[in-house]
Amino acid sequence: MLIREANIKDYPQLRQIYLDSRRESFHWVNTDEMTLDDFDRDTLEEQILLAEENAHILGFASLYVPNRFIHNLFVHPTAAGKGVGDLLLKRAAVVEEGEPGAKYWVLIYEVHT
Repeated sequence: MLIREANIKDYPQLRQIYLDSRRESFHWVNTDEMTLDDFDRDTLEEQILLAEENAHILGFASLYVPNRFIHNLFVHPTAAGKGVGDLLLKRAAVVEEGEPGAKYWVLIYEVHT
């Protein structure tokens, strides 16, 4: 499984994963009001990492870098339980030691120039 930064060509698959995952899991929301365009609105100004296998996107994490915040983590329902979310989290963040006995998730990102 490959973890990489998303590009604009990936957006159709990412939009579909976001829509399908929410429709299957967000039972408290009216799923008829969810659209493919929600992805663009909800990931605006975020860095997006995706998990891919055989040119098929399995899931993504969107990171709001200025605040070191993992905003979204979604895995397509058909890829659930395959370690996709775990790999995305491991790529996006590391656990660092803090005070004695304390551990913290720290967002990792690369600046592309």
